Amino acid sequence: MHVTICNHEYCVLGAGPAGLQMGYFLSRSQRDYIILERNTGPGSFFQIYPRHRKLISINKIYTGRRNKEFNLRHDWNSLLSDRPSLLFQRISRELYPNADDFPRYLSTFVKELGLKVKYGADIGTIKASDFNGNQGYILTDQNGVSYQCSVLLVSTGLWVPQQVDFLGSDLVEGYESIPTDPEEFKDQAVLILGKGNSAFETAQSILGRASRIHLYSPSPVRLAWQTHYVGDLRAINNELLDTYQLKSLDGLVEGRLEDIAIGKEQLYLTLTELLDQNGNNISKITGQNLPGFHTDNFSLRQPYDRVIRCLGFRFNFSIFDGSARPPQSSGARGRLPGITAWYEGRGTPNMFVLGTAAHSRDYRMSAGGFVHGFRYTVRAVHKILEQRYHNIAWPATKLPISQLQSWILRRVNEASGPYQMFGVLGDIILLRGSYCEYLEEFPLQALPQLSALSGRPLTDQGLLVLVMQYGLNRTDTLGPGRAESEWTKAWRSNFLHPVLYYYNTLPTEKDMRQRPVGWPLPRPEALHHMVEDFLTEWDQPISHSQPLRRFLEHCLQTDLRAFYAESCFLLSLTSRTPPLFCRQGYLRKQGIVGNSHLWQHAREAGLMADHQRDITPGDDTSVSEYLKHAGAAVVSTMNFDL
Repeated sequence: MHVTICNHEYCVLGAGPAGLQMGYFLSRSQRDYIILERNTGPGSFFQIYPRHRKLISINKIYTGRRNKEFNLRHDWNSLLSDRPSLLFQRISRELYPNADDFPRYLSTFVKELGLKVKYGADIGTIKASDFNGNQGYILTDQNGVSYQCSVLLVSTGLWVPQQVDFLGSDLVEGYESIPTDPEEFKDQAVLILGKGNSAFETAQSILGRASRIHLYSPSPVRLAWQTHYVGDLRAINNELLDTYQLKSLDGLVEGRLEDIAIGKEQLYLTLTELLDQNGNNISKITGQNLPGFHTDNFSLRQPYDRVIRCLGFRFNFSIFDGSARPPQSSGARGRLPGITAWYEGRGTPNMFVLGTAAHSRDYRMSAGGFVHGFRYTVRAVHKILEQRYHNIAWPATKLPISQLQSWILRRVNEASGPYQMFGVLGDIILLRGSYCEYLEEFPLQALPQLSALSGRPLTDQGLLVLVMQYGLNRTDTLGPGRAESEWTKAWRSNFLHPVLYYYNTLPTEKDMRQRPVGWPLPRPEALHHMVEDFLTEWDQPISHSQPLRRFLEHCLQTDLRAFYAESCFLLSLTSRTPPLFCRQGYLRKQGIVGNSHLWQHAREAGLMADHQRDITPGDDTSVSEYLKHAGAAVVSTMNFDL
């Protein structure tokens, strides 16, 4: 029997959004890869789910900005690429698009970028194998074709329905198979197990037809606008909260799913502790087995016509041989694979987990389980792959220290990666004396392994870490006092805002384990919160720029004020050590000249480059325009000479 074996450096399992995103980065780096997809097209999950065909991912096209990076903060569906037009808005302009549009977008993404996808390859087994002393993987499909790869990138998502075993669970309908025609629920009493978005989506679709709808699960409902976690209940699905609170026959109840039983003749919900201990034959439930017999105002004492399970999905561990199977995660009820801080499977070297399946790293904390989050974690993993397997260091921007503040302000005002993956991805600033190296969107929990993962060594100058994070103060998110506007109390900010951590040395694994509860990083030598801003525009001179400058000066022990050319000229004559801004700018024939006369004089004296002739200002040109063209450290009309 002839066995077909295909060899690749990288195998990407799954052509969903995470797999295609990684495929783009591998293609751009000209790596040997193949994307294996069991279905006939990309994004097959979205051809079925959500069942009622309305995505809850924001597609905000109009932001008032033309900055493409900023606009990705409000585009939750597009993948990253070097083609400005390859955005989801080409397919749909709806704020909450139809789910059918997403596979169409992914197909366009594959076609226009020429990604290498093999459809119809249903991988049944994955086992580890030794390749030249390193662990690799062999994947076998339904036709017996084997794919050997040095690195396996698992992006299969979550698609196996989560179930709970209890007496009568076989009488329950699944979210994956329920009818979507509301008329089929006309005048029926419906019990839904679960209180997530799939449960509320289902309830909302039948709200005008069912006689009553009850949602049952162990935990109270969690609202996304309260928790800031996009996986919690979104407002687009929460109409039942109105009918519950306004007493229109619908409601929410808490209880353990393992403790219930469903009767067969009529769908009564009861408790296992009330069943006969002799046989547990639920077809013979009598009145004495019902909670209402013991407590006459038991919430769920009336029978139901249908019981529907809406408990979400879990990772498919079954295709992995024992030699290649990652462990179950400690969180998320074990539904996800356990992975390291750099997204490599625990105990499965050279196997990385991408996309929704990697959400165990930030479950219920950030957006890593969703397209607008994991498109950035996939990019971070690709940078790690480039360093580990190809000795290409993490990309870094070399900046004079005098320009660090302006770079930080630019990032906090437009960068989409740290904004979407708040508390998970952060910018690392390696201090090198008179200059620094700026690394974007590094996985924060992997900070102790920074040098190994990035290829960037640390010096004794220390480092800064820029993170976007929500406050830890629990407040009424719609009540008075919900936001902080005073910059002197920035540490009390509740909404998303930038935070800078300064470390003399790299935190250790022990430091990470012992960090304060709710903190993304250990306690630093110095900490700076930039006060939250209603417009998410951290560009005001008094509230944002000046406190940031003073924090950086404290950490760097350096004067970072920006000066006009004439001020630098005077300071150069009167001081042995002019300010850093003058040393790195004006004294190197750069700088900011205050009026056309001085500009002309400086150019004739050879202090200004000829290419700046075309931006010679008039006397009435604003200072901010000078600063913009000169790349100054502080974009402001404040007089920083004072």
